[in-house]
Amino acid sequence: MAWSKQPLTRGEVESLTNVWRARGLIPVLVAVASAFAAWALLLPVVPTAVIDAGQPASLAGLSTGVFMFATVITQIFTPKALKTFGFGWVLAISSLLLGIPAFGYMLGMDAAPLLTVSAIRGIGFGALSVAEAAIIAELVPLRLLGSATGIFGMVVGLAQMVALPSGLALVDKIGYDAVYMIAASIGAISLVACLAIPPIPPADPDAETQQSVRVPMWHLALVPALALMFVTTAYGAITNFLPVSMRELDPVSGAALAGVMLAVLNFAAMVARYVAGRIMDRRGYPGSVIIPCQIIAALGVALMAMILSMELPAWTMLIAALFYGAGFGGVQNEALTMLFYRLPRHKTSEASAIWNIGFDGGTGLGSTFYGMLVAQMAFAPVFGIASAVITIGLAITLLDRQLGRHRVVEVNNLSARLKSVQVPRPYPRKRQ
Repeated sequence: MAWSKQPLTRGEVESLTNVWRARGLIPVLVAVASAFAAWALLLPVVPTAVIDAGQPASLAGLSTGVFMFATVITQIFTPKALKTFGFGWVLAISSLLLGIPAFGYMLGMDAAPLLTVSAIRGIGFGALSVAEAAIIAELVPLRLLGSATGIFGMVVGLAQMVALPSGLALVDKIGYDAVYMIAASIGAISLVACLAIPPIPPADPDAETQQSVRVPMWHLALVPALALMFVTTAYGAITNFLPVSMRELDPVSGAALAGVMLAVLNFAAMVARYVAGRIMDRRGYPGSVIIPCQIIAALGVALMAMILSMELPAWTMLIAALFYGAGFGGVQNEALTMLFYRLPRHKTSEASAIWNIGFDGGTGLGSTFYGMLVAQMAFAPVFGIASAVITIGLAITLLDRQLGRHRVVEVNNLSARLKSVQVPRPYPRKRQ
């Protein structure tokens, strides 16, 4: 039954009592791990290959920029594609677009083939990331959604932790072309896993939802999307500029500690995503820990600024990374489950797209904005500003908590439906 290709039904989903019994979950997680590993493996490799080929650093940066631009643009249109073609076709085609074109990097690092291949792979990654997150909400009932998204986050984190440092290490051992072939092969694994996912019938708006009060989707999605985007801008600053700042702080061991710090950050984020999901399942609703996580993330970045300003020992940056990573991971899972919780079930693909755009857009904006600031000031005040930006998202979340409680009732979404179900009352047994 676990690998049956029979279409998934809502009755089957709602009867689940254990997230691991969800039909299709294992192949989805394999596809998720493969997709993010194929992306992370080449993330530092391609820019390095461009520079090693004698091309300008601007082209190296542009290769990543074109990839992410294609990713975000594709994410905007993926919900429509999912409704038109279904999960199966979108997952299969996007896996092909992410994996097979990696062979194209073997043609050389000239601008035309490089940017073309990066754009095609970005399209595949954009569609795949939205579809894989959206399908999680289709495989499990609302009461298990927190655990499912937490597991999803752990798989993403593990794939990145393994693949991100492995790319350049493998280049030193086997060369660039072999690494490109490995990335393409990993993409093929994602394709095979997608073929094992059962068909999922489209979720049409039912009569009850159609008769409810209509509310613009941005009213429902804006706050969790902004909370994610503001905390993710700091991630763009950290991944781009903190290793350089640590090298300045400690010329001897700063570079090595920077790698350890990024690993600690990603590990903390991975664990926090799972813990936040478990808390949601226990409490029955998301958003209960998003504010503490925003505070922890802001404190972590503020601590980074203080360490750089006071020139404290470089190892203390690991503490700051632990704080930011924990807050960052918690906000990621809370924002995703809040979007699923606030929007009607037939808009799960839109919820996934909004989350992915917020994450990737926030990372890109942070890299660009803080990059301009670094050219004008020292690293310490830049991270101080990054911490303050997170508190803007915190203020918005606090305001929404006070003013926005009516939203879920207006759209008659999953939350409102769940609350409308009456709990069966126990009746006394008849005496024999």
